[in-house]
Amino acid sequence: MTIPKESILLVDDEEGIRCILSKGLGMRGYRCDEAEDGEQALEKLEDKASDIVILDINMPGRQGNEILPVITSRFPETAVIMASGVTDAKVIARCIKDGAQDYICKPFRFEQVFQSINGTVDKRRVFLEIQRYLQEAGKKAGDGQQESRKLFLGAIETLISTLEQGDNYTRGHSQKVTEISLSIGNQMKLNPEDMEDIRWASLLHDVGKIAVDPDILNKPTELTSSEYRHIMTHAIVGPSLIKPFVNNRVVDIISHHHDHYDGGGFDQSIRGKDIPLGARIVAVADAYQAMTSDRPYRRAMSKFDAVDELIWYSGTQFDPIVANVLIDTIRKQQLQERSLN
Repeated sequence: MTIPKESILLVDDEEGIRCILSKGLGMRGYRCDEAEDGEQALEKLEDKASDIVILDINMPGRQGNEILPVITSRFPETAVIMASGVTDAKVIARCIKDGAQDYICKPFRFEQVFQSINGTVDKRRVFLEIQRYLQEAGKKAGDGQQESRKLFLGAIETLISTLEQGDNYTRGHSQKVTEISLSIGNQMKLNPEDMEDIRWASLLHDVGKIAVDPDILNKPTELTSSEYRHIMTHAIVGPSLIKPFVNNRVVDIISHHHDHYDGGGFDQSIRGKDIPLGARIVAVADAYQAMTSDRPYRRAMSKFDAVDELIWYSGTQFDPIVANVLIDTIRKQQLQERSLN
Protein backbone atom coordinates (compact mmCIF):
# COMPACT_ATOMS: atom_id res chain seq x y z
CA MET A 1 0.00 0.00 0.00
CA THR A 2 1.36 3.41 -1.02
CA ILE A 3 1.70 5.91 1.84
CA PRO A 4 0.19 9.26 0.75
CA LYS A 5 2.60 12.15 0.61
CA GLU A 6 2.17 15.46 2.39
CA SER A 7 -0.69 17.85 1.63
CA ILE A 8 0.46 21.19 0.20
CA LEU A 9 -1.44 24.49 -0.01
CA LEU A 10 -0.19 26.67 -2.88
CA VAL A 11 -0.74 30.39 -2.20
CA ASP A 12 -0.06 32.69 -5.16
CA ASP A 13 -2.09 35.37 -6.92
CA GLU A 14 -0.91 34.07 -10.32
CA GLU A 15 -3.17 31.22 -11.43
CA GLY A 16 -0.61 29.97 -13.96
CA ILE A 17 2.04 29.43 -11.27
CA ARG A 18 -0.46 27.62 -9.02
CA CYS A 19 -1.56 25.41 -11.89
CA ILE A 20 1.99 24.45 -12.93
CA LEU A 21 3.04 23.70 -9.35
CA SER A 22 -0.14 21.74 -8.65
CA LYS A 23 0.32 19.52 -11.71
CA GLY A 24 4.04 18.96 -11.11
CA LEU A 25 3.64 18.18 -7.42
CA GLY A 26 0.59 16.05 -8.10
CA MET A 27 2.66 13.89 -10.45
CA ARG A 28 5.03 13.28 -7.53
CA GLY A 29 2.18 12.13 -5.31
CA TYR A 30 1.60 15.29 -3.29
CA ARG A 31 -1.99 16.35 -2.53
CA CYS A 32 -2.37 20.00 -3.53
CA ASP A 33 -4.90 22.70 -2.83
CA GLU A 34 -4.78 26.33 -4.00
CA ALA A 35 -5.47 29.84 -2.66
CA GLU A 36 -5.14 33.10 -4.56
CA ASP A 37 -4.32 35.30 -1.56
CA GLY A 38 -3.45 35.20 2.13
CA GLU A 39 -7.00 35.57 3.44
CA GLN A 40 -8.24 32.67 1.33
CA ALA A 41 -5.27 30.63 2.52
CA LEU A 42 -6.22 31.23 6.17
CA GLU A 43 -9.82 30.22 5.44
CA LYS A 44 -8.68 26.99 3.78
CA LEU A 45 -6.35 26.17 6.67
CA GLU A 46 -9.17 26.77 9.16
CA ASP A 47 -11.34 24.38 7.16
CA LYS A 48 -8.64 21.73 6.67
CA ALA A 49 -5.05 21.88 7.82
CA SER A 50 -2.23 21.34 5.31
CA ASP A 51 1.18 19.84 6.08
CA ILE A 52 3.03 22.46 4.02
CA VAL A 53 2.17 25.91 2.64
CA ILE A 54 4.12 27.37 -0.29
CA LEU A 55 3.47 31.09 0.19
CA ASP A 56 4.17 33.89 -2.27
CA ILE A 57 5.30 37.21 -0.77
CA ASN A 58 4.04 39.79 -3.27
CA MET A 59 0.26 39.44 -3.47
CA PRO A 60 -2.70 41.84 -3.51
CA GLY A 61 -3.99 42.74 -0.06
CA ARG A 62 -1.93 41.37 2.80
CA GLN A 63 1.56 40.39 1.71
CA GLY A 64 2.82 36.87 2.24
CA ASN A 65 5.31 37.98 4.89
CA GLU A 66 2.36 39.49 6.84
CA ILE A 67 0.40 36.25 6.63
CA LEU A 68 3.41 34.11 7.58
CA PRO A 69 3.42 34.85 11.35
CA VAL A 70 -0.36 34.35 11.44
CA ILE A 71 0.03 30.86 9.94
CA THR A 72 2.92 29.87 12.22
CA SER A 73 0.99 31.09 15.27
CA ARG A 74 -2.41 29.60 14.48
CA PHE A 75 -1.25 26.43 12.72
CA PRO A 76 2.09 25.51 14.37
CA GLU A 77 2.17 22.02 12.83
CA THR A 78 2.00 23.47 9.30
CA ALA A 79 5.40 24.16 7.71
CA VAL A 80 5.76 27.22 5.45
CA ILE A 81 8.02 27.68 2.42
CA MET A 82 8.23 31.27 1.15
CA ALA A 83 8.39 31.81 -2.62
CA SER A 84 9.33 35.14 -4.21
CA GLY A 85 11.39 36.94 -6.81
CA VAL A 86 12.81 39.06 -3.97
CA THR A 87 16.39 37.97 -3.22
CA ASP A 88 17.22 40.52 -0.51
CA ALA A 89 19.10 38.69 2.28
CA LYS A 90 17.36 40.74 4.99
CA VAL A 91 13.92 39.79 3.66
CA ILE A 92 14.89 36.11 3.56
CA ALA A 93 16.34 36.24 7.09
CA ARG A 94 13.21 37.99 8.39
CA CYS A 95 10.98 35.29 6.89
CA ILE A 96 13.07 32.50 8.44
CA LYS A 97 13.01 34.24 11.82
CA ASP A 98 9.22 34.58 11.53
CA GLY A 99 8.94 30.82 11.17
CA ALA A 100 9.38 29.96 7.48
CA GLN A 101 11.17 26.65 7.03
CA ASP A 102 12.69 27.64 3.68
CA TYR A 103 12.74 30.33 1.00
CA ILE A 104 12.79 29.63 -2.74
CA CYS A 105 13.42 32.32 -5.32
CA LYS A 106 11.40 32.79 -8.50
CA PRO A 107 11.70 31.80 -11.25
CA PHE A 108 12.29 28.39 -9.71
CA ARG A 109 13.02 24.99 -11.18
CA PHE A 110 10.96 21.98 -10.15
CA GLU A 111 14.04 20.25 -8.77
CA GLN A 112 14.61 23.23 -6.49
CA VAL A 113 11.00 23.03 -5.28
CA PHE A 114 11.25 19.28 -4.62
CA GLN A 115 14.51 19.73 -2.68
CA SER A 116 12.91 22.45 -0.57
CA ILE A 117 9.88 20.28 0.15
CA ASN A 118 12.05 17.29 1.10
CA GLY A 119 14.08 19.47 3.49
CA THR A 120 10.91 20.96 4.93
CA VAL A 121 9.42 17.51 5.48
CA ASP A 122 12.55 16.60 7.50
CA LYS A 123 12.26 19.79 9.59
CA ARG A 124 8.56 19.19 10.15
CA ARG A 125 9.32 15.63 11.25
CA VAL A 126 11.79 16.96 13.83
CA PHE A 127 9.27 19.57 15.01
CA LEU A 128 6.61 16.89 15.53
CA GLU A 129 9.19 14.63 17.19
CA ILE A 130 10.12 17.35 19.67
CA GLN A 131 6.44 18.01 20.27
CA ARG A 132 5.78 14.32 20.89
CA TYR A 133 8.73 14.03 23.29
CA LEU A 134 7.65 17.06 25.30
CA GLN A 135 3.98 16.13 25.37
CA GLU A 136 4.82 12.65 26.63
CA ALA A 137 7.16 14.12 29.24
CA GLY A 138 4.41 16.51 30.31
CA LYS A 139 1.90 13.67 30.71
CA LYS A 140 4.31 11.65 32.84
CA ALA A 141 5.26 14.63 34.95
CA GLY A 142 1.77 15.43 36.18
CA ASP A 143 1.65 18.53 38.36
CA GLY A 144 5.08 18.19 39.99
CA GLN A 145 7.23 21.06 38.72
CA GLN A 146 10.55 19.58 39.75
CA GLU A 147 9.69 16.19 38.27
CA SER A 148 8.37 17.90 35.14
CA ARG A 149 11.67 19.70 34.58
CA LYS A 150 13.61 16.46 34.94
CA LEU A 151 11.40 14.64 32.46
CA PHE A 152 11.48 17.48 29.94
CA LEU A 153 15.26 17.71 30.17
CA GLY A 154 15.52 13.95 29.83
CA ALA A 155 13.34 14.06 26.73
CA ILE A 156 15.54 16.76 25.18
CA GLU A 157 18.72 14.82 25.97
CA THR A 158 17.26 11.70 24.36
CA LEU A 159 16.18 13.64 21.28
CA ILE A 160 19.56 15.35 20.83
CA SER A 161 21.35 12.04 21.27
CA THR A 162 19.13 10.53 18.56
CA LEU A 163 19.84 13.42 16.17
CA GLU A 164 23.61 13.13 16.72
CA GLN A 165 23.79 9.35 16.26
CA GLY A 166 24.28 9.65 12.50
CA ASP A 167 27.49 11.69 12.81
CA ASN A 168 30.54 10.13 14.47
CA TYR A 169 32.24 13.52 14.69
CA THR A 170 29.52 15.39 16.59
CA ARG A 171 28.14 12.55 18.70
CA GLY A 172 27.86 13.86 22.26
CA HIS A 173 28.79 17.41 21.18
CA SER A 174 25.70 19.12 22.60
CA GLN A 175 26.05 17.38 25.96
CA LYS A 176 29.73 18.40 26.21
CA VAL A 177 28.92 21.99 25.23
CA THR A 178 26.27 21.97 27.98
CA GLU A 179 28.80 20.80 30.58
CA ILE A 180 31.30 23.50 29.57
CA SER A 181 28.62 26.22 29.45
CA LEU A 182 27.31 25.31 32.90
CA SER A 183 30.86 25.27 34.26
CA ILE A 184 31.40 28.81 32.93
CA GLY A 185 28.05 29.90 34.35
CA ASN A 186 28.93 28.48 37.77
CA GLN A 187 32.28 30.30 37.75
CA MET A 188 30.43 33.54 36.88
CA LYS A 189 27.96 32.87 39.74
CA LEU A 190 24.87 33.13 37.56
CA ASN A 191 21.46 32.73 39.20
CA PRO A 192 19.49 29.44 38.90
CA GLU A 193 17.10 30.84 36.28
CA ASP A 194 19.97 31.88 33.98
CA MET A 195 21.67 28.52 34.50
CA GLU A 196 18.47 26.69 33.51
CA ASP A 197 18.20 28.80 30.33
CA ILE A 198 21.82 28.04 29.47
CA ARG A 199 21.27 24.32 30.05
CA TRP A 200 18.36 24.20 27.60
CA ALA A 201 20.03 26.46 25.04
CA SER A 202 23.27 24.47 25.13
CA LEU A 203 21.47 21.19 24.58
CA LEU A 204 19.43 22.63 21.71
CA HIS A 205 21.93 25.02 20.11
CA ASP A 206 22.57 22.78 17.08
CA VAL A 207 19.09 21.28 16.60
CA GLY A 208 18.71 23.39 13.43
CA LYS A 209 21.38 21.26 11.75
CA ILE A 210 18.64 18.76 10.94
CA ALA A 211 17.92 21.13 8.04
CA VAL A 212 21.53 21.10 6.80
CA ASP A 213 22.58 18.88 3.92
CA PRO A 214 24.26 15.80 5.52
CA ASP A 215 26.84 15.71 2.70
CA ILE A 216 28.00 19.18 3.72
CA LEU A 217 27.99 18.37 7.44
CA ASN A 218 30.18 15.31 6.82
CA LYS A 219 32.32 16.74 4.02
CA PRO A 220 35.85 15.32 4.38
CA THR A 221 37.54 18.51 3.08
CA GLU A 222 37.38 22.14 4.20
CA LEU A 223 34.07 23.90 3.57
CA THR A 224 33.63 26.53 0.89
CA SER A 225 32.23 29.93 1.90
CA SER A 226 28.79 29.06 0.49
CA GLU A 227 28.77 25.70 2.32
CA TYR A 228 29.74 27.45 5.54
CA ARG A 229 26.89 29.94 5.11
CA HIS A 230 24.52 27.02 4.50
CA ILE A 231 25.58 25.39 7.77
CA MET A 232 25.21 28.69 9.64
CA THR A 233 21.51 28.81 8.75
CA HIS A 234 21.00 26.31 11.59
CA ALA A 235 21.15 29.32 13.94
CA ILE A 236 17.97 30.61 12.25
CA VAL A 237 16.21 27.30 11.65
CA GLY A 238 16.84 25.96 15.17
CA PRO A 239 14.95 28.71 17.02
CA SER A 240 11.96 28.36 14.69
CA LEU A 241 11.82 24.64 15.48
CA ILE A 242 11.98 24.89 19.25
CA LYS A 243 10.22 28.23 19.85
CA PRO A 244 6.89 26.61 20.83
CA PHE A 245 8.57 24.55 23.57
CA VAL A 246 10.95 26.91 25.42
CA ASN A 247 10.94 30.48 26.74
CA ASN A 248 12.08 33.47 24.67
CA ARG A 249 15.37 33.77 26.57
CA VAL A 250 16.40 30.30 25.40
CA VAL A 251 15.32 31.14 21.83
CA ASP A 252 17.47 34.32 21.92
CA ILE A 253 20.52 32.41 23.16
CA ILE A 254 20.23 29.88 20.33
CA SER A 255 19.57 32.63 17.77
CA HIS A 256 22.73 34.53 18.72
CA HIS A 257 25.26 31.84 19.62
CA HIS A 258 27.17 32.44 16.36
CA ASP A 259 27.25 36.23 16.69
CA HIS A 260 30.68 37.74 17.29
CA TYR A 261 31.43 40.05 20.18
CA ASP A 262 32.80 42.72 17.80
CA GLY A 263 29.70 42.59 15.54
CA GLY A 264 31.36 40.60 12.76
CA GLY A 265 29.37 37.39 13.17
CA PHE A 266 26.23 35.85 11.72
CA ASP A 267 23.96 38.79 12.61
CA GLN A 268 26.08 41.90 12.10
CA SER A 269 23.44 44.18 13.61
CA ILE A 270 24.28 43.06 17.16
CA ARG A 271 27.52 43.19 19.14
CA GLY A 272 29.08 43.28 22.59
CA LYS A 273 26.78 43.15 25.58
CA ASP A 274 23.73 43.47 23.34
CA ILE A 275 24.31 39.77 22.59
CA PRO A 276 22.61 37.79 25.39
CA LEU A 277 25.12 36.65 28.02
CA GLY A 278 23.94 33.05 27.59
CA ALA A 279 24.73 33.23 23.86
CA ARG A 280 28.22 34.59 24.62
CA ILE A 281 28.79 31.68 27.00
CA VAL A 282 27.51 29.03 24.58
CA ALA A 283 29.63 30.58 21.79
CA VAL A 284 32.84 30.09 23.79
CA ALA A 285 31.87 26.59 24.96
CA ASP A 286 30.81 25.53 21.45
CA ALA A 287 34.01 26.83 19.85
CA TYR A 288 36.28 25.18 22.43
CA GLN A 289 34.50 21.84 22.17
CA ALA A 290 34.64 22.00 18.35
CA MET A 291 38.36 22.90 18.33
CA THR A 292 39.27 20.02 20.65
CA SER A 293 37.25 17.45 18.66
CA ASP A 294 38.04 15.65 15.42
CA ARG A 295 36.22 16.83 12.31
CA PRO A 296 36.04 15.15 8.87
CA TYR A 297 38.56 17.66 7.43
CA ARG A 298 40.97 18.07 10.40
CA ARG A 299 42.28 16.48 13.59
CA ALA A 300 41.40 17.82 17.02
CA MET A 301 43.52 20.62 18.50
CA SER A 302 45.30 20.15 21.78
CA LYS A 303 43.92 21.99 24.81
CA PHE A 304 46.98 24.27 24.67
CA ASP A 305 46.33 25.25 21.05
CA ALA A 306 42.63 25.74 21.72
CA VAL A 307 43.43 28.07 24.62
CA ASP A 308 45.73 30.05 22.31
CA GLU A 309 42.83 30.39 19.85
CA LEU A 310 40.51 31.63 22.61
CA ILE A 311 43.12 34.21 23.63
CA TRP A 312 43.70 35.31 20.03
CA TYR A 313 39.99 35.83 19.30
CA SER A 314 39.11 37.25 22.71
CA GLY A 315 37.45 40.62 22.20
CA THR A 316 36.70 39.95 18.53
CA GLN A 317 34.83 36.65 18.19
CA PHE A 318 34.46 36.03 21.92
CA ASP A 319 33.43 38.04 24.96
CA PRO A 320 36.82 38.51 26.70
CA ILE A 321 35.35 38.04 30.19
CA VAL A 322 33.64 34.77 29.26
CA ALA A 323 36.69 33.52 27.34
CA ASN A 324 38.97 34.28 30.29
CA VAL A 325 36.73 32.30 32.65
CA LEU A 326 37.11 29.19 30.49
CA ILE A 327 40.84 29.82 29.90
CA ASP A 328 41.45 30.08 33.67
CA THR A 329 39.43 26.90 34.29
CA ILE A 330 41.42 24.93 31.68
CA ARG A 331 44.77 26.19 33.02
CA LYS A 332 43.82 25.21 36.58
CA GLN A 333 42.85 21.74 35.34
CA GLN A 334 46.19 21.43 33.54
CA LEU A 335 48.10 22.44 36.69
CA GLN A 336 46.17 19.86 38.73
CA GLU A 337 46.92 17.16 36.13
CA ARG A 338 50.63 18.00 36.22
CA SER A 339 50.74 17.92 40.02
CA LEU A 340 49.28 14.41 39.99
CA ASN A 341 51.94 13.11 37.56
